[in-house]
Amino acid sequence: MDYEAITTAIRALCAGETDTVALMATVVCEIHHHHPYADWTGFYRVVGPELLKIGPYQGGHGCLVIPFSRGVCGAAARTGQVQNVPDVEAFPDHIACSSSTRSELVLPVWNGAGVLLGVLDLDSDTPAAFTAADEAWLVPLLAEVFREAV
Repeated sequence: MDYEAITTAIRALCAGETDTVALMATVVCEIHHHHPYADWTGFYRVVGPELLKIGPYQGGHGCLVIPFSRGVCGAAARTGQVQNVPDVEAFPDHIACSSSTRSELVLPVWNGAGVLLGVLDLDSDTPAAFTAADEAWLVPLLAEVFREAV
């Protein structure tokens, strides 16, 4: 996967944009169409205390509401830590939004003021689909893109 080319495209498409939903939609589209193992790619937005709701996504339907206390997305939001799950069946309290999902990468997303905006969720029908290189690419990219988000 050409991380540099996707980063360049995302930077160009998002330049000067501060609207969180517009940024989420653009980032999701680029990642989904370029990551070879992403079968579902989307954001879950923080909409209240300890509560995520579905945001822009690509792929089949996702879960509509996820509390911070449940699943991989909830764990990322609750702990502020990247969750790279090679086998979702082995993750306690995994929420099966799609029965075909085998692995998941979820990253918390903050703006520059330290406000948690949501989480980016990449699901794959392939076990162990996401790598440390994916994490190393996405963490700084998300920080850059959402720095000025409101």
